[in-house]
This record gives sequence, C-alpha cells and structure tokens, in this order.
Amino acid sequence: MDAIWDQIQTFFWNILHRPTWVDYLDMGIMAVLIYQLFLITRRTRSMQVFKGLVILIFASYISGIIGLTSINYLLQGVLSNGIIVILILFQPEVKRTLEYLGRTTILNRSGEQDESERTVEAITQCLQRLSRRRVGALVVFEQKTGLQEFVDTGIRLDAAISAGLLENIFEPNTPLHDGAVIIRGDRIEAAACILHVSDNNAISHDLGTRHRAALGVSENSDAMVLIVSEETGIISMAQGGKLTRHLDADAVRKVLGRIYSQTHSRFWHLTHRQPAANKNAGKKGGEQHD
Repeated sequence: MDAIWDQIQTFFWNILHRPTWVDYLDMGIMAVLIYQLFLITRRTRSMQVFKGLVILIFASYISGIIGLTSINYLLQGVLSNGIIVILILFQPEVKRTLEYLGRTTILNRSGEQDESERTVEAITQCLQRLSRRRVGALVVFEQKTGLQEFVDTGIRLDAAISAGLLENIFEPNTPLHDGAVIIRGDRIEAAACILHVSDNNAISHDLGTRHRAALGVSENSDAMVLIVSEETGIISMAQGGKLTRHLDADAVRKVLGRIYSQTHSRFWHLTHRQPAANKNAGKKGGEQHD
C-alpha cells in the first residue's frame, strides 16, 4: 500500500509542478479531442466500445501499479495498437467527421448552402401538401438540447430528409403516422415518437393533443416544432412554450431557413435559436382533435 500511495503522490506532484505552458496546451487540446469523440459516439452503439476502451486504459494503469504483471502485459499489448483499434471500431464516426470537415471548408460552403436549401424546400413542400390534404403532422427539430429520450420511444430511421418520405410517414392508417417525427440536423432520426403533453392550464381548449404535445416538448427544450392540423390544415409552430399559427409557405421557409442557416461544431446539431413568435402570434383557430 505504501508503494501505491507513493506513486499516487508522485503522479499528482508531477501534474502540479513539472508541466510547462506547452504541456497544458497539449493536455487542453487532447481534452477537447476526447470530448468531441464522446459527443460523436454518445448516440451510437460505438459509445459502449468507447467506454470499454476507457475501462481497458484504467485497468492497465491499475494493474501496473499493483504489480499484476501478466494482466498488465496483455493490456499493454492491446493498447499499443490503440490507433488501429480506434480506426477499426470507430470507422463510421471517423468517416462522418471527415465528411463534415470537408463540407465545412471554404471551398464547399456553396455546396453546403445548396444542401440546406434543398432540405428546407423538401420539408416546406411536404407540409404544404399535408396541409392541403388536411393530414395531421408533428415534426420536431432538435437543436442544442438533446431529445434522445423521445427518439427512444419511436422507430429509428436515420434517413435522409425528403418530401416523399416525410409525407409517407404521416399518411393515415400507416404504421408510423401516429406520433412525432424527430429531425436531427439533416437526418430524420425517428418516427412515431411519443412526446409529453403540456399541462399548462392557460392553453386554449380548442387545441388538441398534437398541439399540446408540441408545446410540451418546446417548454422543456429549445426544440422547434411544426404542426399540421388534421381538422383545418393550419400549419403552426411551437417554440419556447409559445404557439405561432397560420404559417404559409413563405413563413415556413423563413423558420426553417433560420435553423439551417448556420452549422454547429457537432455536425448533427443545429444551434441558431428561432424566435418563438412572429406577427401572426396569438391567432387561434377552431381545432378540437389535433
């Protein structure tokens, strides 16, 4: 025990007294890289692999301190090829990260803008068609606040956004039409998701379950939600616990354009917060079953 305690004391003494500013810079950059790796993997199955690697590193260090020579030798052998192991295990995440870096270079800014415009137009067209047909829809756009707890209640899709796919999801009497679609960045993350209904007593009794669910998720996160009324076809927006109604195609494009106008360092997140109301705020219609 004395040897272990001496090593711990030496370790902390070296941390506090030996490093120069270059060492602190090095540690800071490494911490940022590890944090970004955590953000990339936290919503994927690779997160479990990442946790396993952390456990292996910790076990290797502890086995070296207490003198478990055989175990330490085995773990060191595994960790000595850590770069190769990481590239193999995290190949999808590494690929997506490199693609993101390529998309955000100056040379590709125009292409990124074109892709955002296509996404905005696809969602707008879908909502307009659903509105004309009076087909109910509930689309949640995740921003800084993660919505994984709601994603887990639905059916995972992880699909590219297209007007046809979104419209087909909300088609009546299909398996996925009942519930919310959650969009994360430029992907449809999940469909048929269950949201918590707002218990705000000030909400108009004319509003049904769909609108109350949209207000509920907007009260507890920075998510922006677009709703199509099944009764009247009116398109509404919920954000910050407030409802903006009677959105036309141009208003929907502006709302989505503000969301997709900026990119975040975490490539699947959207950071630009949308104002909760516009000049149409406060309008109310006669919906009872949405």
